Amino acid sequence: MTHDGICLLSAAEMARAIRGRSVSAVELVDAVLSRIDALNPVLNAYCTMLADSARETARCADERIASGSKIGPLHGVPISIKDNVFVKDSRTTFGSRLHENNVTTEDAPVTARLRQAGAIILGRTNSPEFGWKGVTDNRVFGVTRNPWNLELTPGGSSGGGSAAVAAGLGPIAIGTDGGGSLHIPASFCGLVGHKPSYGRVATWPGISVGSLRHIGGMTRTVEDSALLLNVIAGPDKRDPESLPASDVDYLVEIERGIEQVRIALSSAPGFQTVDPAVARLSQPSAVAPAHS
Repeated sequence: MTHDGICLLSAAEMARAIRGRSVSAVELVDAVLSRIDALNPVLNAYCTMLADSARETARCADERIASGSKIGPLHGVPISIKDNVFVKDSRTTFGSRLHENNVTTEDAPVTARLRQAGAIILGRTNSPEFGWKGVTDNRVFGVTRNPWNLELTPGGSSGGGSAAVAAGLGPIAIGTDGGGSLHIPASFCGLVGHKPSYGRVATWPGISVGSLRHIGGMTRTVEDSALLLNVIAGPDKRDPESLPASDVDYLVEIERGIEQVRIALSSAPGFQTVDPAVARLSQPSAVAPAHS
């Protein structure tokens, strides 16, 4: 398989390939880093790279495979984390000059869970200052471009992550969402964006918006989103509002189908408009008229 072909595998496919030894974690990480080197200067999806530590973690991941040690569900899979989620010994700027040289000294709960699952952190993805708008640019790292059209935004505030996943610069991007910061960039880049229920994924440190802040991910497939939620869901003592652990297996749940699921959809959501392609794909009989 070519480097580009490897990079465009889903996270689940990457994990299976590593487990089956058809590709090594080092080969996979090197392929994605090479693609980042080629595309990121144009996209500006990643703002801080952790290439050296990613390669070392990949080498250790291959040693665990060779020794027959127990491995996690994301073993050897390269991912990115938004520049407002703590990663130990990494610069976390929040897209602000106020924190331009800030190095965090411990992992956020979601980061720790990803490491425990075997994921390999490639770097940090760009965000608007403090994640407070639906496009991605800031005075520290500049503008992030949409890989489908460089004249357009990848959305925000998790736009660096959406650009990275859409361009094959890692199959999973961890982001945050207060008022659409996962949904907007996912929709702008043709991805699956999932905002977990409040408390399902432990959030620390807290911020002023309280219950508006959720941590989730963007992927290219529903399977990957379910796989990710299996890994990151759960409580943490640093987040007193995190929910108790659940025995739900989201990979099993997505196979149940949606025949009995009721979905509400507005064809005219106030001052906004529905994309014609979305309107065509929606069932007119299931769409209730909007009311003022």
